[in-house]
Amino acid sequence: TSPRTDIRDCSTNPPYLPSTVTETTARLAALRGAMKAHSIDAYIVPATDAHMSEYIAERDSRLGWVTGFTGSAGTGVVTLDKAALWTDSRYWTQAERQMDCNWELQRTTWIESIGLWILEAVPAGGNVSLDPFLFSIDSWNSYSEALHGSGRTLLPIETNLVDQAWGDQRPPPASSKIYSLPAEFTGSSWQEKVAGIRQQMEQHVRNPTAVLLSGLEETAWLFNLRGDDIPYNPVFYSYTLLTSTNIRLFVDETRLTAEARQSLQAGCPGPLCVELQEYGQVRAHVRDYAQGNVTIWLGTEYTTYGLYGIIPQEKLLEDSYSPVMVAKAVKNAKEQELLRAAHVRDAVVVIQYLLWLEKMVPQGLVDEFSGARHVDALRWSEHSRGPSFESISASGLNAALAHYSSRKLSVDEMYLSDTGGQYLDGTTDITRTMHWGVPTPLQKEAYTRVLMGNIDLSRLIFPTNTAGRTVESFARQALWEVGLNYGHGTGHGIGNFLSVHEWPVGFQSNNIPLMKGMFTSIEPGYYRDGEFGIRIEDVALVVEAQTKKPFLTFEVVSLVPYDRNLIDVSLLSQEQIQYLNTYYKTIRERVGPELQSQQLEEEYCWLQRNTEPFVQSSAGTAAATLCVLATTSLISALLTELQA
Repeated sequence: TSPRTDIRDCSTNPPYLPSTVTETTARLAALRGAMKAHSIDAYIVPATDAHMSEYIAERDSRLGWVTGFTGSAGTGVVTLDKAALWTDSRYWTQAERQMDCNWELQRTTWIESIGLWILEAVPAGGNVSLDPFLFSIDSWNSYSEALHGSGRTLLPIETNLVDQAWGDQRPPPASSKIYSLPAEFTGSSWQEKVAGIRQQMEQHVRNPTAVLLSGLEETAWLFNLRGDDIPYNPVFYSYTLLTSTNIRLFVDETRLTAEARQSLQAGCPGPLCVELQEYGQVRAHVRDYAQGNVTIWLGTEYTTYGLYGIIPQEKLLEDSYSPVMVAKAVKNAKEQELLRAAHVRDAVVVIQYLLWLEKMVPQGLVDEFSGARHVDALRWSEHSRGPSFESISASGLNAALAHYSSRKLSVDEMYLSDTGGQYLDGTTDITRTMHWGVPTPLQKEAYTRVLMGNIDLSRLIFPTNTAGRTVESFARQALWEVGLNYGHGTGHGIGNFLSVHEWPVGFQSNNIPLMKGMFTSIEPGYYRDGEFGIRIEDVALVVEAQTKKPFLTFEVVSLVPYDRNLIDVSLLSQEQIQYLNTYYKTIRERVGPELQSQQLEEEYCWLQRNTEPFVQSSAGTAAATLCVLATTSLISALLTELQA
């Protein structure tokens, strides 16, 4: 087998490094110099910022700077003579492409693994340090537990040593304007939102005197403000301390537009007057406030240990998520309609893209990168504010990875497109997998079973107050039946022109129960390493089911048909086919008029062809209609290949 040229090979002398690698020798030397000056033997570097943001600004990309690795999840540890990166399976290949041989790759994310590595690399009596304003309370506790009784000291140091090593080359702070969201794109005024949170404070058995907001989307949502400090997320650096009588917003006030400032201070003086404080003063102000007879309510999932640690334990009211984070996740009627409208607009874009691919791919004119750029360009419109994350455009074997390259799209391979847009009325996220040629029986069955899982969860009826993790297996059942599975989560919350991955909604163990008015993605998949990847993702609203007792179900608001070429209708139950036909009827009714209003007649015809109803006879066989490629396969004939 010829050696791979796209990843590093540290076993040779000299080591082989592809052109995508970043040279880190000088950077590590600078960091180690700072460590020695502070008597530190190991320094832990996370891939987040002071607000536990998923996406971060370039200025906060400390892990990326010191390692060269640009994935969104990972932890680095540097000692005086070693360096290692921990990340999950989505990013292993990317790390091998980007890191030089100064770095070891640890193929896990468990803090226990990091702790064991530190115990081997750092002798007893050594100091292990981190920036307490870059680690959550839970992370700090996990590191403390991993090192407890080992003779190594976990030492918080507020001077960030990576920043010190980065020096003048570190990107400057954000300077763009912070603006008010127009009233027609908000579910309620910020004054109404504040009143609702204060009511929760009054009704709480602990009678909290203040709520501390650390998550950037919390403050943005509460005050109906938006900014551009972080890629893909319309938020800005801020903290909020909300009490029953006053409101303090910690922000760079010079960046507020005149309209935003007027909105915040129209009620001054009084309990609905927002006092503007410098962003960097939050620590001192919270410390002073905590000296009084107070109780501070905060969310432990995203408040840093640096802030948490300055509040006396007896004055804390701790929940996983603050009342603002939970209130934001439950959309009112107006917010629901705004998000529905955004998804209709987004469906038009995706349909344009799929039609364009059908024309261009057979001509060999599209690669992964140009495909991603094209769909991003299509999304720009009057209400658009760019993509909601870095578009994933992946062909063939690359669809089993997290990101794309410049691989040419082919009619002989599967193609996965995971994209989304930021619009003033909502955030979108949709994944479709396509094949323009003749898929293999394995590809077709795997795709159909992923679709079955998507349908089974989407049409599920379940009791109120059900946790997402309780019903998550419905998305996996059709895959499990033949010994297949996928390694990522089944879904995440989504915001109204906010985060594309919005906590605390979803199907993981640390998500709150599903409630009417929540939006979540539903995205099962299947990935065959080195061959192909499949994911089908829709966004759905939790609504009341048509049942005698108050149960819940989902209303899918993503409105793009699935690839008929990959559906083996013989595997679908009558109920699944009925669901598909009803869904396709909804797509025609909601998206068809929008296509016609934009005079997209060719796209309208494409929509009609691809939403023809499926038909199943009483004998249990099925035939697709019109332009559907009718091929069938028996499960028994596939089992050998499925388990190969």
